[in-house]
Amino acid sequence: MKICFFELEDWELEALRKTRFEGQTVELSAEPLGPRGLSREGDAEIISTFIHSSLDAATLEKLPQLKFIATRSTGYDHIDLAACRERGIAVSNVPSYGENTVAEHTFALILALSRNIHKAFVHTLAHDIPFKELRGFDLAGKTLGVIGAGRIGLHAIKIAKGFGMHVVAFDTRREALLAEVLNFRYVELDELLAVSDIISLHCPYTSKTHHLLNLDNMRKVKRGALLVNTARGGLVDPAALARALDEGILAGAALDVLEGEELLKDERQILEQPLAQDKLRTLLLNHSLLNRDNVVITPHIAFNSREAVQRILDTTVENVRAFLSGKPQNLVKS
Repeated sequence: MKICFFELEDWELEALRKTRFEGQTVELSAEPLGPRGLSREGDAEIISTFIHSSLDAATLEKLPQLKFIATRSTGYDHIDLAACRERGIAVSNVPSYGENTVAEHTFALILALSRNIHKAFVHTLAHDIPFKELRGFDLAGKTLGVIGAGRIGLHAIKIAKGFGMHVVAFDTRREALLAEVLNFRYVELDELLAVSDIISLHCPYTSKTHHLLNLDNMRKVKRGALLVNTARGGLVDPAALARALDEGILAGAALDVLEGEELLKDERQILEQPLAQDKLRTLLLNHSLLNRDNVVITPHIAFNSREAVQRILDTTVENVRAFLSGKPQNLVKS
């Protein structure tokens, strides 16, 4: 089979050149899967990409021999699963690689807001240190609301307990034993929004969770709360976020992900293709967030530790080998 890897960093290229896939043809590329990749690798039977390659129905049509996709991510909203099902294309992800990694970044963002670290850095560079404006608050005794108490959410809960925080969680599946052991309480979403001093998102992005936080329920948030999103940008309606910040419902936000973040990362998309009105609106809202001193933004790097990216590559190689052996693993079923 012809196996094509896209979006590879230098260290991944080096590692994969030393990796053996017995009897297979392997092509490696640092570029995302795009027009050039499709023209060269259109006969690929197995492909592996990261999240910046859009595997929509139109792209899949240009890969007529494709049998398997190994995404180097946990999320798979960049893949048209319905089109894959129609074509009989199997999809595997990396379900577990950075539970502690993302949770640690979550608390880096929380502390950046709660102790005004980013704001203090800017003021220090300007030799202007207004101590009163830079006064933060303790996490001890505050309530953390975790939306999505899966692997990452549970690690965030453990860290929160180390800070002496109270924790409530909303999840469609409830594990009573875990709640007892870790000393947190499951609640409905409305109650979580109403009682949490800090709200942290750790749920997957699906059609059901699109704009989970929206104009309607953002009004239910405890006034002065902080919002942290290290999951997926589409979980939060950017218009609702902007309004909540404008009206003081949210005192601040820390965002590792944004809806439409690909437009911020690659300005060529803005210049090379027409954008629908809703995308232009999202882009403008995102740019407005960049200029707020009560918003901390990192460029989708919550997963990006040395240990985590190595685990991602190792699992992806195992996924490809498992498929080649006729025993696929980590298949995406939704």
